[in-house]
Amino acid sequence: MINPEQYHRILATFPHLERATPQAVYEFQQAAYFASLPAGKAVFAGGDRASALALALSGTVRVYLSGNNGREITLYRFGRGESCILTANAILNNHPFPANAMVEQPVEAVLIPDNVFRDWVERYALWREFTFSLVSLRLTSVLTLVDDIVFRRMDARVASFLQQRCQIDNPITVTHQEIASELGSSREVISRILESFTAAGLIRSARGIVEILDFDSLYARSSV
Repeated sequence: MINPEQYHRILATFPHLERATPQAVYEFQQAAYFASLPAGKAVFAGGDRASALALALSGTVRVYLSGNNGREITLYRFGRGESCILTANAILNNHPFPANAMVEQPVEAVLIPDNVFRDWVERYALWREFTFSLVSLRLTSVLTLVDDIVFRRMDARVASFLQQRCQIDNPITVTHQEIASELGSSREVISRILESFTAAGLIRSARGIVEILDFDSLYARSSV
């Protein structure tokens, strides 16, 4: 159950709820509930039943596929003001969750039970529009991922990954295996690429650390 103070906080993160009717607001406050999830918490594994839709108020959840060979690839992340389209799809179609979801940064979220979410999407345009917006956002990101996998060389993808991460921190705290899991490759391939970047003077690589030394040349590699 959501109290009025909590509801105002949720509105600040999900402003589309400002258009909710009084009845929809009442039902939301009665049915939804808060949850806190620590970093490293497995939210879903492939084949799990999606019992609730999470609206994230803080933190980050990574959604990824894991193959029989042990390789992983990140499909997308969602955080503050976002939700998970694969969860919404699983709930609306009564299908099992088709991927894996793991908390990367501690999450605070509002959870909507699966049966309640199905009912709201059927009865309220507000929730149908919210679902369509999720589809639009994630379709774009997944198409970008497919384009990267099919048409870009792995060294260019690694360079892009390092560029994005160094905007937050440099040196970057990341292992070769974590880069491989992010990009759907093997640790051996990533290690060879990073060794070539090191030999070219683009980066300095140590155990669990990558420091960008030549930003311009790294950008050029990402554009290949």
